[in-house]
Amino acid sequence: MLVQDRAVPKSPKPHQIRTLPTLKPNRFAEPKNLDFSTWVCDNFYRIITIFVLIATVAAVFFLYTSTDTASLLCLQSQTQRAMDSISFPQINWNSIKPIADKTSLYANFRSEQWIVVSVSSYPSEALKKMVKINGWQVLAIGNSRTPRDWSLKGAIFLSLDMQANLGFRVVDHLPYDSYVRKSVGYLFAIQHGAKKIFDADDRGEVIDNALGKHFDVELVGEGARQEVILQYSHDNPNRTVVNPYIHFGQRSVWPRGLPLENVVEIGHEEFYTEVFGGKQFIQQGISNGLPDVDSVFYFTRKSGLEAFDIRFDEHAPKVALPQGMMVPLNSFNTIYHSSAFWALMLPVSVSTMASDVLRGYWGQRLLWEIGGYVAVYPPTVHRYDRIEAYPFSEEKDLHVNVGRLIKFLVLWRSNKHRLFEKILDLSYVMAEEGFWTEQDLKFTAAWLQDLLAVGYQQPRLMSLELDRPRAIISHGDRKDFIPQKLPSIHLAVEETGTVSSEIGNLIRWRKNFGNVVLIMFCNGPVERTALEWRLLYGRIFKTVVILSAQKNSDHAVEQGQLDQIYKQLPKIFDRFSSADGFLFLEDDTIINYWNLLQADKSKLWIADKVSMSWTTASTSGNSDWYSKQADMVKEVVSTMPVHFQVNYKEAVRSDKSLTICSSEIFYIPRRFVSDFVDLVNLVGHIEVHQKVAIPMFFLSMDLPQNFDSVVSTMVYKQDLPSTNSSSTHYSAQAPAVHPWKVSSEQEFIKLIRIMSEGDPLLMELV
Repeated sequence: MLVQDRAVPKSPKPHQIRTLPTLKPNRFAEPKNLDFSTWVCDNFYRIITIFVLIATVAAVFFLYTSTDTASLLCLQSQTQRAMDSISFPQINWNSIKPIADKTSLYANFRSEQWIVVSVSSYPSEALKKMVKINGWQVLAIGNSRTPRDWSLKGAIFLSLDMQANLGFRVVDHLPYDSYVRKSVGYLFAIQHGAKKIFDADDRGEVIDNALGKHFDVELVGEGARQEVILQYSHDNPNRTVVNPYIHFGQRSVWPRGLPLENVVEIGHEEFYTEVFGGKQFIQQGISNGLPDVDSVFYFTRKSGLEAFDIRFDEHAPKVALPQGMMVPLNSFNTIYHSSAFWALMLPVSVSTMASDVLRGYWGQRLLWEIGGYVAVYPPTVHRYDRIEAYPFSEEKDLHVNVGRLIKFLVLWRSNKHRLFEKILDLSYVMAEEGFWTEQDLKFTAAWLQDLLAVGYQQPRLMSLELDRPRAIISHGDRKDFIPQKLPSIHLAVEETGTVSSEIGNLIRWRKNFGNVVLIMFCNGPVERTALEWRLLYGRIFKTVVILSAQKNSDHAVEQGQLDQIYKQLPKIFDRFSSADGFLFLEDDTIINYWNLLQADKSKLWIADKVSMSWTTASTSGNSDWYSKQADMVKEVVSTMPVHFQVNYKEAVRSDKSLTICSSEIFYIPRRFVSDFVDLVNLVGHIEVHQKVAIPMFFLSMDLPQNFDSVVSTMVYKQDLPSTNSSSTHYSAQAPAVHPWKVSSEQEFIKLIRIMSEGDPLLMELV
């Protein structure tokens, strides 16, 4: 009920106040000519009485107003709570008008089998093969990144303009640049006769170009495979999620969306049970090559720079999930039958890498309401690894919430009497619980209405047995299958219980620095080390920009001169305008990122507390170089705006001294980027050296006492020890180590092995 419909609470009744009697005229005779002391004596009792009455009135007034204020605050609090609460959509299910295709060229086209893909670039080779699959119609959904002249013979393409003209309610809720616009495609396919929808992407090649060879395309009728299906055992009621990759021969691989706490569960099944086929309304296929893995796997399981080419057991039997148990599902290799079309809705308020996974768990739970289940199938497609960075930040909704979501869904119950009412009910509760926002609740309401408008008939509910005691599995019900243990040499990982904690650390580091850009200057041979540096630090930071004296296009190394490299930084800042900050590093300094978590990313970092790095030199009696640099600093400082100049002169009291910093490592947060750029512009063409310019900039941007001291305890020596051994120089407890030489792959491997003391997962790289 809305706040304005509520009765306003009545204010408490004010206390009854005793008032003074009205004074009659001529009550007192004409005043006598008495002195003040005599008058007080004569009227003492009257004065006391009046004073008490005034105090009483004041007290009552105070209590009254205080009580009234409390009532007002209470009302305001109730109003705010009502405004903050999520409204449950009200839908008149019986008055939804049909939506017919009256605008597209395909108004009269019908097909029962559809392949729906999202396209952001010109047709891929995989998509060109997909249009040749017999009996299946490809539907390509465009977004704001799709070329305007996109076309492919045999495919139906829906541009943004065409989508907007279809009349679907969901269009109002969809982002322009995301694959979740596939929701329009699903509705279009259903509107045009779909009975099966293969949810695909344009980089997966269907093995043998035949979907019917791998999936159960027909569930009823003559073409249906009338067979029982192997099913995971429900013997353990506390087991709510499984890793299907183990069943198909890969124990060290896990799918995107599997809670990371379940990664260490690598043992095969003690036994299976069986279920009758025909209700596997959602069929998840496995992908060879690059399977559907998350960024944690992608960043930690590469043994080198080669592409993933992971193979699964194609002869392993398909396996079904019983009620109470779930599996991660994706949007690029899954068949939905008509009974589960409602489960195709892709959430819009969560990150793109989480949308299809959350949809999958949401849909699985609701699938139990109609007696359906999910089945996982042997390899159905092959995806090629393009060796590109996975967007870790886009998976935040997975690693934070997915474990809690699964537990919530298994326990969720609803007393609604129709499927669509249950769907809306679950979406509402998920919004309340914070798994997605009210935006997805509204999107669900629009989605369900659009389904009915295009002619979809919601399935009937079936009685559930979730709250009944589970059936006892007798010896005769047990079915044995021992999965193969396929080679995992390319993964370079031992299947141990320590993997979980190591991955947890990586997630923390990546969460902390995943939006920080690392800018690295290489003095050594970049053709030997550039890729290695990216491999080492790219797991942690948003990206690694490498600069060197010589440009190297093959390794994406940009040209720059170290003496004045600061002048090139503003261009890099512009390229990464959404980054939280920028960490500069020379290749003779190693950072132990696991010791930087406590640093404040909103402050400046520099080695001002490291005496060997940050020094103050007198300009008198020194070489011409010092004098010239000091003169240039004076010139720049004299042109600084007042806020810069005040900071600088507060820190540097003498104009006869010059602050010098080796500047092997420093950090600039987002809030100081514009200040840094302004200072670079003030320098202009003046050739202030990097070692002089950087401390001048830092002292101008903020006072030294405000710098974060995270790198103050770094290991810093002038020269590299002759042995360069970890026992004498390197420390995993220090935030950084200087100097350290890496000029070859062998030296890089040595470094990795030493750094693995702080990050054991680094051993997967060598």
